[in-house]
Amino acid sequence: MERSDVLAKSFDESRAHLRAVALRMLGSPAEAEDAMQEAWLKVMRADSHEIENLRGWFTTVVARVCLDMLRSRRSQREDPLPSSLGDVADDARTPETELGLAEAIGPALLLVLDALTPAERVAFVLHDLFDLSFEEIAPIVDRTPDAARQLASRARRRVQGGPAPSSELAHHQQLVSAFLAASREGDCRQLIAVLSPDVALRADPVALRAAAENPQGAPKLAAQVDGAALVAEAFKGRARGALAALIDGQPGAVWAVAGRVRVAFKFSIHARKITAIEVVMDPVELAKLSVLIG
Repeated sequence: MERSDVLAKSFDESRAHLRAVALRMLGSPAEAEDAMQEAWLKVMRADSHEIENLRGWFTTVVARVCLDMLRSRRSQREDPLPSSLGDVADDARTPETELGLAEAIGPALLLVLDALTPAERVAFVLHDLFDLSFEEIAPIVDRTPDAARQLASRARRRVQGGPAPSSELAHHQQLVSAFLAASREGDCRQLIAVLSPDVALRADPVALRAAAENPQGAPKLAAQVDGAALVAEAFKGRARGALAALIDGQPGAVWAVAGRVRVAFKFSIHARKITAIEVVMDPVELAKLSVLIG
């Protein structure tokens, strides 16, 4: 087998793990995919004939690419479009569970990670979440092993002292999650239970066209729909691919393809009821939103 074929096969077998690392580092599915592509180009250009642990080497390459991206983001003061990640017991980790954990972090933890320096974030993620030794981490962050240990320790203290979501935010998230579950299950009664009697559903022109072209899967949209019964009917059995998210800091939902948000559902909530739902699909308007999936 040609060396390029060996690399391609091994990289593909390590893809779930590598994508989990990139997602943890960057917090953005789109940026994680970019990092994976850049890492693969570096792998193909490198002399790898004497490397025995390809998975470990791939992890190092991906981590270095992510570190460069974090430094660039920080210097340009760019905000990512984060995904959500989560935690799983060390003894339960497999490529599949690592991919799952990288797609399930809470918004509060991700905000804390974004506040870390690039080197702190890399050291913390690689050691505390993926069990790399500080000897392995040191050359990635251009530090000694002891210095890498200190980076991870500082990051860990900041993460452990990170903010918890307010009780109101948590309740609003539960309300949106209940709405999405009722929508998927076609439970009209439960949908009405979480909606205000005078709830309003609004959709932009792009969303209206998409809904008309996909009458079986998308919600039944109009420029504006008023009243709990009609809004419940519009979503009954729909929104199967929607994911809970924070949109501009408020509970909402998105539909994403290959890590890119295609539709945003913005919820207004008052007195423990959903009072308005705005469906945004216009790419220009979507780009203005800060979206945190999870």
